[in-house]
Amino acid sequence: MGLSDIRGVPTSTDSQKALDLLEVALDQALAIRGDPVAVIDEALEAAPDFVLGYCIRAEFRLLTTERSGVPLAARDVEMAEALTGAANDRERGHIAAIRAWLEGDLEKAVERWEAVLLDYPRDLMAVFAAHNTDFFLGEAPQMRDRLSRALRAWDADTPGYGYVLGMYGFSLEEAGDFVRGEEYGRMAVELNPKDVYAIHAVAHVMEMQGRQEDGIAWMTGRQDDWAVDCGFSIHLWWHTAMYHLDLGQYDRVFEIYENGIRKSADGISLEELDAASMLWRLNLLGVDVSGRWDELADKWEPSAEDTYYAFNDMHAMMAFAGAGRDMAAAKLLAATASYVTERGGTNAQMTKDVGIPLCRALLAFSREDYGQTVDLLLPIRYKSNVFGGSYAQRDVIALTLIEAALRAGQFKLAHALLAERTAVKETSPMTWKLMGRALDGLGDKPHADDARTKAEDLLAGVHPITPVNTGLRSDPVFIPGGCLL
Repeated sequence: MGLSDIRGVPTSTDSQKALDLLEVALDQALAIRGDPVAVIDEALEAAPDFVLGYCIRAEFRLLTTERSGVPLAARDVEMAEALTGAANDRERGHIAAIRAWLEGDLEKAVERWEAVLLDYPRDLMAVFAAHNTDFFLGEAPQMRDRLSRALRAWDADTPGYGYVLGMYGFSLEEAGDFVRGEEYGRMAVELNPKDVYAIHAVAHVMEMQGRQEDGIAWMTGRQDDWAVDCGFSIHLWWHTAMYHLDLGQYDRVFEIYENGIRKSADGISLEELDAASMLWRLNLLGVDVSGRWDELADKWEPSAEDTYYAFNDMHAMMAFAGAGRDMAAAKLLAATASYVTERGGTNAQMTKDVGIPLCRALLAFSREDYGQTVDLLLPIRYKSNVFGGSYAQRDVIALTLIEAALRAGQFKLAHALLAERTAVKETSPMTWKLMGRALDGLGDKPHADDARTKAEDLLAGVHPITPVNTGLRSDPVFIPGGCLL
């Protein structure tokens, strides 16, 4: 018959030890601490026929978006498939989702997890896997609405509730609902101060609203909760550095880079993306990052041809372009072209539509061909979401386009792009400085001076940046439905 987990969701195992270890692994994965795969290993030693254990270990491996995890995940799902006769419908749904992912169809994988959630909305792993895959697909409204649907069955007494609130808070932020995104993120942090994903959701809101001082205070005030023994600390250091970058505090950015973002270990991990992203932003602003590109490119170069996820390829190209590694850049471009023609599937389409033109644009920028950079980036600026990442992460594309337009002398375009930017992020000193350059190029010195004065006033605190959020809801389990952007 099988036991149910602590949320009442049925499994096919009779091993309480395996289920207990599964909960430890889920908690570690959602807290982004420890080694959840190793815990699942232990669960499978206790119960070699633990179908859900094989499924969840495969899902953990796939969600890293690292190619090295694919053969191991394939082996896991084969083990699960061999036990299908004893599996229940929930577990068969997980098997189908993993198989779809391995076949390159991420949209189908999400559909399979959603089918599980319709029957078992308290399946925490299905929530986690679908949420992350929505993120990889750049599906912000879908990510938000999927959490809305699942949360109908959750309340404060359900184990893992805080983690789901944190995911919902991030989903709301990515869908443009900043006020409620912050509210739900803060709710999750109140339930669990060490919920780093919820801390991260609030950090995203403050980044999108241009609340640099608030962001710095939020991150430094909670630093003990996210900076120690946490697999997400590098990304949260990146968020902290982003606030200082907007304020032009480059010494602090470098300090954070050296002590929080930069990693000395060999090989590439997901967090290495943040190092490339930060160096590229500094480079766009004309800040000398000499010596740092080579170290990063050395890590990326052995895997230059291991294209697997277009969003990661963009960051590899940043490292190669920044370090002047033409051969590595050529290998990456050739690998992405081969992937499109030979593999098919979700990532092939992402790579074709966004990944290849974006990588070519980054290479063109590094070669000072700013006109080509503009030509390559303009057609993809409104569809870059299709290869995943957050708005904050993808903002590097917009910044590259603006800087390329300025350097190419396309001041009308730069001014128009910056008008968009100031309309949604009026409190960004960096943006107003860029606006001053665009207006200078147009010969409009009075308004250029006004833009620079605006930047100086923001830095001096003449126009204080204050929180938009007015407090938490009094009904923390209320989940609105059907809201559209």
